[in-house]
Amino acid sequence: MPLILLNKPFQVMSQFSAHPERQTLADYIDIPNVYPAGRLDADSEGLLLLTDDGKLQHAIAHPRRKLPKTYLAQVEGQPSPEALDKLRQPLDLGDFVTQGSQARLIEEPGWMWPRNPPIRQRQNLPTSWIALTISEGKNRQVRRMTAAVGLPTLRLVRIAIGPFSLATHPVMPGEWREVDPLELERQG
Repeated sequence: MPLILLNKPFQVMSQFSAHPERQTLADYIDIPNVYPAGRLDADSEGLLLLTDDGKLQHAIAHPRRKLPKTYLAQVEGQPSPEALDKLRQPLDLGDFVTQGSQARLIEEPGWMWPRNPPIRQRQNLPTSWIALTISEGKNRQVRRMTAAVGLPTLRLVRIAIGPFSLATHPVMPGEWREVDPLELERQG
């Protein structure tokens, strides 16, 4: 029962079936019968867990599990203390209210790989980086949260899922490694 940790590149679909215009997970992983436990939008990058175990896949992806996921978001503008506080509180996004999250302003990560294509730069509009940890994972949730507080996301990279992070399990975009599924149980 392998548990695969993949650093999903930008513009890659979180699926194995062919896509008419974009690369898919099949372009990076050639292991039969593994499937993603959760998703990342094509325009998001970073950690994705895959397994061939349906029960494990469900346990990882199910909202009741509340597995923390940490994202680094490059946002347009400079976050105010009030905007960061709003991100930490339950936030009404119209069709659902988020749970509280951890949110903090961070320095631009010097270890981050360049994105291809690069983020658009505007001379008169600075960008900032926010670290956000959520225990949900609704469709485009982090992007919707930052937009709701006036900070549109330009780049989004998931750097941790539960006990697995790019710090403890370093892999570059397109690379993967097998990890021990028991690490998930030790966390929970």
